[in-house]
Amino acid sequence: MWPFLVRFECILFLTSAFSVITHLSQGLSPRINQSHLIPSYLKNRKSGLKVEGSNFTLGGFPFLIIAGTIHYFRVPKEYWRDRLLKMKAGGFNTLITHVPWNLHEPQIGEFHFTGNLDVMAFITTASEVGLWVILCPGPYIGSDLDLGGLPSWLLKDPKMKLRTTYKGFIEAVNLYFDHLISRLLPLQYNRGGPIIAMQVENEYGSYYLDKKYMPYVKKALEKRKVEVLLMTADSGRMLGKGRIKNVLVTLHMKNIHKGTYKELSSIQGHSPIMMMVYTVNSFDSWGVARHIPDGHMLLKDVREMLKLRFSLNFYMFHGGTNFGFMGGAQHLNGYYPVVTSYEYGALLRENGDYTPEYTTFQEVFRSVIAAPMPLPLNYIPKNAYKSVTLLYFMTLWNLLPYLDLPTKSVKPLTMEQLSVNEGSGQSYGYTLYETTISSDGILTSKGHVQDRGQVFLDDKHVGILDHSKDELTIQKHDHQEYHTLRILVENQGRLSSGKSMNQERKGLTGDIYLNNSPLRKFTIYSLEMKSVFIKRKLPKIWKLITEKVKGPAFFLGYLKISGDPRDTFIQLEGWNKGVVFINGQNLGRYWSIGPQETLYLPGPWLHTGTNEIILFEELESGIEVGFKMESHLGY
Repeated sequence: MWPFLVRFECILFLTSAFSVITHLSQGLSPRINQSHLIPSYLKNRKSGLKVEGSNFTLGGFPFLIIAGTIHYFRVPKEYWRDRLLKMKAGGFNTLITHVPWNLHEPQIGEFHFTGNLDVMAFITTASEVGLWVILCPGPYIGSDLDLGGLPSWLLKDPKMKLRTTYKGFIEAVNLYFDHLISRLLPLQYNRGGPIIAMQVENEYGSYYLDKKYMPYVKKALEKRKVEVLLMTADSGRMLGKGRIKNVLVTLHMKNIHKGTYKELSSIQGHSPIMMMVYTVNSFDSWGVARHIPDGHMLLKDVREMLKLRFSLNFYMFHGGTNFGFMGGAQHLNGYYPVVTSYEYGALLRENGDYTPEYTTFQEVFRSVIAAPMPLPLNYIPKNAYKSVTLLYFMTLWNLLPYLDLPTKSVKPLTMEQLSVNEGSGQSYGYTLYETTISSDGILTSKGHVQDRGQVFLDDKHVGILDHSKDELTIQKHDHQEYHTLRILVENQGRLSSGKSMNQERKGLTGDIYLNNSPLRKFTIYSLEMKSVFIKRKLPKIWKLITEKVKGPAFFLGYLKISGDPRDTFIQLEGWNKGVVFINGQNLGRYWSIGPQETLYLPGPWLHTGTNEIILFEELESGIEVGFKMESHLGY
């Protein structure tokens, strides 16, 4: 999501000049009674969510949508019910969630719909707590994810045209939809489920490379028997480009201007206005001051929308965490990768704690809608465990002989081109490139390091090549004729939006030059660091730590817990940059440049007894791993 740049009250132009706004409140009482409009009460499913003039109706009754977004894949499954109950208790009646294709099909033809990716269980839980569901199945969802939720293996095709009717893309979408949509059909409203609408793609108006694409996605859903109301969602200036005939247009609160509502009215008449994404925030980026939302502005805007009977969606109600390497990036006069926390200024904190704004908006919604709401839940208990001193290490160079056979190539290959994961290439993590040089000189990347490459001469660290630096001096440190040049490249997150997504290949994306001559004959190691590697394949060649260790290296220690495990926050003071694994679970990246200073560790990922902590530190080790009761997300 882009930063919210303009005061909402300055751009709505809330006057009688626009007939679309004048008609909004007709037929609605000052306080709407929706007490009977919850999944368990509404037994007559003949009439789902419909557009009736300037209002929504559900089951034939006026229905104002008060929605919030939660991403099941950013929240531990054990806490889904807790977060959804808190949403219902806060006065919300609808959950909006997105389906990330890249997580559900990480390799070509390999589909995952269990555990934390059991979207069907998440939707069912929402119904059980009394929430309706608007689903965003993609293919593209944005959501600040790596490649906007599209699988990176699509980019193995050098001619790939994402989000178009290009044959290679459409064939992949069709297979994915065959597996996804069939699982969702029983959860539709007309079959007794909570899904009342689906969004067709996401913000296509700002992309718009193929006018045939959106009608194709609509048809792909309908021919698989999706029968609920379909919607599109676009920012104000892009409504016309992203729309589909006979599909409801909804708004993202971005770049809305004076003519937006007039244009919306000309497209679909006096329809209800749905603010599909309302946010006053943006994700936080490494090395950039944290975004702090203006709560007073948010409250004023929401009251104004409710007064006008706008339906709305809080993006995010609960943000959660970019566990592992799922986070993406954006490009705004520079490359900005998302941090691990996805708290996003939401009404619940990253670990599910209430914010002061939660109670404020709970009162606001209760003043507008009469509906049964459960009592708010208690806080989930936390613990600040005793610090753990890491005892053992192994350098990356010690590990190389134990890795899967590397790829040999005359020229550099991108992550996506590597012959790993049964031909699907590498999606995340790190890739190590080795070659031999025989002279000193100037090493130049010409922008081909994506995104951050640590350069080593043999085992000696030389410097960094990244988006802002593309040149290093290489100086041999002895009189040997040949030396090994190593470049450890990290994918920090593919762009989550924009037309440049088609070029978002990672690793070394072209030639690297020494004294203007391209280097050749590479040995390439894939370091995707999947859970199976951390849990089962990491060799037992640990050495005892006796002093500070230079990275890149793995570090091992143990957290011992007596009693029931509780949520906590890891603090890595003295460490520099890397990734944390607890019992094989990838908690995400840490980086001393901030703003984020702690990592959220959910209690369900711990167990009574001994818990294994592994850090992959790129630069230089600290001494211990600390634990805090509260998160520290930065300056």
